[in-house]
Amino acid sequence: MSSAIFKLSSVVMMSFLMAGCSWFTWLPWVEEDEEKKNEKPAELVKFDAEFKLDRVWKGRVGEGLGKKYLRLVPGLVADRVIAVDGYGVLESRDRFSGKRVWRTQIDQIKTGFFGRFNFLDRADQSFISGGVGIGEGLALIGTTEGQVIAFDIATGQERWRAHLLSEVLSTPAADDGRVFAQTMDGRIVAMNVSDGAEVWTYDNQVPILTLRGTSSPVVRDGIVYAGFANGKILAFRSENGEPIWEHRVILPEGRSELQRMVDVDSRPIVSQNQVFAAAYHGRVKAVSRRDGSPQWEQDISTYLDLARGYSQIYVVDEDDIITAIDENSGEVVWTQESFARRKLSAPIAFSNYLVVADEQGYVHIVAQRDGRLLGRRKLDGKGIRNNMVVADSTIFVLGNSGSLHALEVERR
Repeated sequence: MSSAIFKLSSVVMMSFLMAGCSWFTWLPWVEEDEEKKNEKPAELVKFDAEFKLDRVWKGRVGEGLGKKYLRLVPGLVADRVIAVDGYGVLESRDRFSGKRVWRTQIDQIKTGFFGRFNFLDRADQSFISGGVGIGEGLALIGTTEGQVIAFDIATGQERWRAHLLSEVLSTPAADDGRVFAQTMDGRIVAMNVSDGAEVWTYDNQVPILTLRGTSSPVVRDGIVYAGFANGKILAFRSENGEPIWEHRVILPEGRSELQRMVDVDSRPIVSQNQVFAAAYHGRVKAVSRRDGSPQWEQDISTYLDLARGYSQIYVVDEDDIITAIDENSGEVVWTQESFARRKLSAPIAFSNYLVVADEQGYVHIVAQRDGRLLGRRKLDGKGIRNNMVVADSTIFVLGNSGSLHALEVERR
């Protein structure tokens, strides 16, 4: 629970006065137990590196992520990589050379609802919270003020912005003439791709206590798949929002609200016949894509996105142990415990490699076949929290400081 606790959120008195729920990470009563809090990250073990990470280019995007728990994954499209910082700097770069194509500033720093008395904004004025989603010729980002903003991929011009009712903490998705966003209050909102007008909304009940984050919707073949804070994953028709099926990954258990958190914050993985989902304090599951019926499960708790490759599903759990699961049988193939408590990023899988990053700024290469350590490199002194992305065997890493790296794996 040591990694997830930094995302914990709760209801406060002002929330009740405003007849709504708010989620915060800094509440004094939401703390790790002393034993967990005093555990240090595992020391990096020595090994004979078989591969190295060569840097193709390096750039900088704004001022980085700031102090809030943000995960602002870059977007890839054609020959572009598009990245955003927490303070509204959005950049498009040539993914081969790193040369900047366009740059725009999204709004100005705002002091928030309570103006100069808002101590949260004074501590960190970041307001970008979800992005960068790519689709339908648009780069899409979400904000803490409940906006989804669409930019033209080619020029960086703002096309439209939609005002939703709650923070957009995950990456919006676009397909089938629609843009889909998930908000912190448990809603999926579908918008028209041309002007952002709302097409349909699905409302889902949010538990009292949740992790600060939401699943990112995935669109495949006219169906939207999304996970929710009540432990469910649902499939909707993208055209009209009609629910097709729902599956509960896990039921809440325990005496306290803390123990009963079962958020499905990881992005679902959709294969030809299966959907893979994971819940915090819960399980990793494979369900039928056709009707949501369960196929296998493993008792592993995570809030990070899963990865798929080598006919395996890769999970980084709440203690930063990596597990490889056979995607057909559900059997554990291997585990890698060398990164315990290092606060890993979500894994990415490509070629023969599995790649993760940690809060000390290291990027690690692991073998998909057996989990052995292959190589590592330190990139950002402020750490790496964002999901990495890959195209044509080039890995793109956005560090917490705003450093953007393009890396290639080379044999030593």
